[in-house]
Amino acid sequence: MVILFDQFHLPDDIFEVIFATNQQKIVAKVLIQGMKEKGGEMNKTEMSYFATKLHEGELVTEIDEPGYQGKQVKLSYNKRQFYDRILTPMKSMGLIDYDMYKKTYRISDSFNKVMIKIGLMWLRELKKPTSDFEVNA
Repeated sequence: MVILFDQFHLPDDIFEVIFATNQQKIVAKVLIQGMKEKGGEMNKTEMSYFATKLHEGELVTEIDEPGYQGKQVKLSYNKRQFYDRILTPMKSMGLIDYDMYKKTYRISDSFNKVMIKIGLMWLRELKKPTSDFEVNA
């Protein structure tokens, strides 16, 4: 997944940086909130139940979107797209870890560590000496 952002117009919400659409942002936020309510972890069955409820349009929750604060709303999101566009990217970026032995999903801080690593990669690039590569105009 590629994250494109403008350092001068960085939103306050991390989900707006990571996800392309408002709907993806909302679903990802609700997923993390649901995981937090379960101690930061969901087993495979609970995740499937969450995805199924979303798919059927029966997931009732509160969201912090303008005009919806404090109101119960029903969310709907295709189950396959949930796994392809929400959960799998969150796993690959390090926001969520999957334990294959326990078959559980867990909120992770790996994303932060990877972002620090990317910053350090950039600093190393800046310190590299110039190469023999020439640009002829």
